[in-house]
Amino acid sequence: MPRLAPLAALAATLLPHLAHAEPTEAWQAPTLSITRYDEDWSDLADAEKRAHHWTGPFKYIPISDDAWLSTGIELRVRNENLENNLWGGADAPNDSYVWLRALPYADLHVGKVRAFVQPIASTSASVAPSPGPVDGTGIDLLQGFVEADLGPVTLRGGRQMLSLGTERLIGTRYGPNVPLAFDGLRADVTLGAAKVSLLAVRPVQARRGDFDDRTSPDKSLWGAYAVLPGLDLYYLGYRNQAAHWGTRGGTETRHSLGARWHGSRDDWHWNVEGVYQFGRFADGPISAWTLGTELGRVFPDAPLAPDLTVRVNVVSGDKDKADNRLGTFNAMFPKGKYFGELSPVGPYNIVNAYSSLGLQLAPDISASLAAMAYWRASRGDGIYDIPGNLIRDAGDSRAKFVGKEVEATLAWQATAELELSASLSAFAPGAFIRETGSARTIHMLGLESNFRF
Repeated sequence: MPRLAPLAALAATLLPHLAHAEPTEAWQAPTLSITRYDEDWSDLADAEKRAHHWTGPFKYIPISDDAWLSTGIELRVRNENLENNLWGGADAPNDSYVWLRALPYADLHVGKVRAFVQPIASTSASVAPSPGPVDGTGIDLLQGFVEADLGPVTLRGGRQMLSLGTERLIGTRYGPNVPLAFDGLRADVTLGAAKVSLLAVRPVQARRGDFDDRTSPDKSLWGAYAVLPGLDLYYLGYRNQAAHWGTRGGTETRHSLGARWHGSRDDWHWNVEGVYQFGRFADGPISAWTLGTELGRVFPDAPLAPDLTVRVNVVSGDKDKADNRLGTFNAMFPKGKYFGELSPVGPYNIVNAYSSLGLQLAPDISASLAAMAYWRASRGDGIYDIPGNLIRDAGDSRAKFVGKEVEATLAWQATAELELSASLSAFAPGAFIRETGSARTIHMLGLESNFRF
């Protein structure tokens, strides 16, 4: 889920509390991350720095000369109110529910070795017709790994969340109530200005009971992701031994080759990413692709510092279901709120045009307005939700237009730790939705309180 206020604002708010009254060198608090393990609080070994904010004693707890512990927590309450979910075709089209979760963590450093543990306690209220594992997994282990720093190589083994690039293919599923984690091995190798992450993992399947989440027996992920200045290059391999596309089922082995060019200059910012996929599904070949483009400009000297952004995403679909060739792109493990707060459509067989205007109403209050339109990329394929489930089959419809959406968001960074946000969305159906089933306008109001340190 896109954050409604920049996470960097948290660090900026912390800075006045944590810096010396007359510093010789100002210390920048780490940006609070979603995965949490990327935060480096080692500078708080200075007891004077720890004393300048109430969270300091929790972020750095000295144990011995070369051992220290960092702790923190996230407490989130999110209320979503849906009218005509899936254009009126859902089992519970009108639904109002609450998600609750707590994500404490402890990060122990001993010399060049660390142990990171993050349990999750999550539940829901009033999810209709019934809550699923992503609505609440009870009490379980979200992350737990051991890591060794070997200079240019960092080795990590255990359960961990993964966030690669803009999370088109590998994300944390942060927006829904239960994030996504993986079990396995990761090695980060530093080669000059490049950092290469080598992965061999399996996703964790959330379950409704306590301490019962398990490694997926069917799905696996491996590959290499290289980050260079302004450029990401990657190969990702994926296997699902119980895959389903349309009426076909079988083993899916898919290889993704991708490149991402991103950066900013003056007041402009951009992000362009392309991926080609090949492999085998059941008894036939795979050939699929996606191209995402983003261009934006900030006007820092104008009132409210507007940030204008436009995006165009094209994601391939299957052209002919009568043959054994699969052309539907597989986003595998994408972020949880892919196109916005209301995302009934996922990144499969879709063309998406997006424009947004971000505004800084006050130093701690931000807002955005966005408009989106969606078309099917291929008439031979239907549309899917974010996990990849088919939600509207192509049927006999030749229409491509899926619908249009508008969304407004507002976020207030009430304190360094507390963010309050709201979103209002509407998705009006297009010709394809009208020709294939129920076709009412979806409305959603989202309200969220998120306390983190």
